[in-house]
Amino acid sequence: MTEWPKMDQPREKLRALGAAALTDAELLAIFLRVGVKGKSAVTLAKDLLHHFGNLPRLLSCTSEELTQIHGMGISKWSQIQAAYELVKRSLEETLSQDSVFSSPSYVKEFLQAKFGRLPHEVFLCLYLDSRLHLMECQELFRGSLTHTAVYPREILKEALSRNASALIVAHNHPSGNPLPSIADQELTLALTKALQLVDIPLLDHCIVSNSGFFSFSDAGLMNNE
Repeated sequence: MTEWPKMDQPREKLRALGAAALTDAELLAIFLRVGVKGKSAVTLAKDLLHHFGNLPRLLSCTSEELTQIHGMGISKWSQIQAAYELVKRSLEETLSQDSVFSSPSYVKEFLQAKFGRLPHEVFLCLYLDSRLHLMECQELFRGSLTHTAVYPREILKEALSRNASALIVAHNHPSGNPLPSIADQELTLALTKALQLVDIPLLDHCIVSNSGFFSFSDAGLMNNE
């Protein structure tokens, strides 16, 4: 890439125009640093994005999946994973400093980055303080491809042990469809009623998938009365 015009080089373009001006492939090329024989870093990055289908799928790939590709070793996978983890931690830190209502998009982005592409179901609890700042995000239950057993009593116990003032719960749908099932709706109602007994409002139940996001609150399906 050093023989390209300077403004066609990702690092020079970033310095001159800012990171937002770069394509996904150009940003990825900066992490890759070098290409392979016959391919520049940018070309290799484009091939990787094409191979995995999109950027989120690439970022969440396993080391085995990435190292099967020519020119991609464990070192490059580690660099990509480290960058991705920094993004997730940055989003979580933002939620710990701001009210979830002042940055609702961060809740969505954080949850999608956290577990949107997992192949198995995971149920998370976001414990909030009196200012609705995130105190902790805890994985409470983990299940198979199609089902997770969720126990309201356990959620209640964990929320009380943290002196949480409010709660957001979330789980993923590995199938890709984020729309709630009848069981999801029944669970939301049961959790709402259980938490009301100890004056802890359930603010939202979010469902995340690799291609979508559903919020019970946004859909007007929360009932904390």
